[in-house]
Amino acid sequence: MSVPDESEPSAATPLLAPVEGVPPVLDTAAEISAAAARLAAGTGPLAVDAERASGFRYSARAYLIQLRRAGAGTFLIDPIPVTDALGPLADAINGLEWVLHSADQDLPGLAELGLRPARLFDTELGGRLAGFERVGLAAMVERLLGHALRKGHGAADWSTRPLPADWLNYAALDVELLLELRDAVAAALDEQGKTDWAAQEFEHIRTLDPPAPKAERWRRTSGIHTLRRARQLAVVRELWTARDALARARDVAPARILPDAAIIAAAAAEPRSIAQLRTLPVFGGPRQRRYSREWLAAIERGRTLPDSDLPPLTQPFDGPPPVNRWERRDPAAAARLTRARAAMAELSTQHAIPVENLLAPDLVRRLCWDGLPDYETVEPSAVDGFLKSGGARPWQRELVVPRLTAALPPSD
Repeated sequence: MSVPDESEPSAATPLLAPVEGVPPVLDTAAEISAAAARLAAGTGPLAVDAERASGFRYSARAYLIQLRRAGAGTFLIDPIPVTDALGPLADAINGLEWVLHSADQDLPGLAELGLRPARLFDTELGGRLAGFERVGLAAMVERLLGHALRKGHGAADWSTRPLPADWLNYAALDVELLLELRDAVAAALDEQGKTDWAAQEFEHIRTLDPPAPKAERWRRTSGIHTLRRARQLAVVRELWTARDALARARDVAPARILPDAAIIAAAAAEPRSIAQLRTLPVFGGPRQRRYSREWLAAIERGRTLPDSDLPPLTQPFDGPPPVNRWERRDPAAAARLTRARAAMAELSTQHAIPVENLLAPDLVRRLCWDGLPDYETVEPSAVDGFLKSGGARPWQRELVVPRLTAALPPSD
């Protein structure tokens, strides 16, 4: 099977600005309607990108949308002032094939605006399936198209207005070569016989339901592992909840309201007055002093919670326990997982596809832990049924079911 050779980087031509120049930002209903008409008159797939303000805003909304289509050109759209005027744009583009890089990052925010593709091609995911080790947009454009993209503003605060000229140049470049990249990735997939596999993956991403909110998200507070008492965890939970409500109301990233380190410090110290609270790092600063009463009230709620309502020290598992505990709790399951992982690694090498793209690692763990009623005699149909119920696509099951069926029964 032919896979991309990435051992020697190619000499790339710098692409510092869009060939046609940076287009103006469209932010009126009339401009959106005119852009929609031009896009509808274009041909072929539609290159799509969106810029968010992760790390700055609470929401995952798109603050800039970049579109490019053959025969139409590139468009930069500010959706914030025209959220209710995007109907003509949706009518023009929702029936097209969209080309995105890491589509799962942008599709949810675009869907909130009523923009949803009829078909999808994800160049990043396609690159993984084609065996590329480096699948960032710039790396793939350089390798496949011979151009070096000007990068550097992906983590910027795209809710800033007006947007700086160099940011807009960066944004336009993100779709400048995306259609050409799509064709190059499609050719690599076709050469390796993976076109249908990729199509199944793209459709899976396109139709994926929004993830359910994770339970007890407050337990992801950085540094929480340093706390040893349930009462301290209760304080963390109350401070986290208060911060989350404030962040949501202000559309500000929670860490910019109150850093995790401050929450952990307050849970460890359990201050009982505003004066004591303000002696702690961060809480004494000018930006935090106006919220002192809210933070102290949250701490007091955690401090006075009845013992029966305190959170357990460890989060209940939804599924198998951590792998490092398998050997002690179920040696047979640990042995199954070792054999299954070896089989998956062999398949990964054979087909030049990352293990995690062959099959979700969590699904492999669940299969090995307690996914089947009988591991003495494992039937392919049982393995296939379990993987199908877990969302595995047909191409994945076709590859992995024979290997996992052979790996699961006890060794002789």
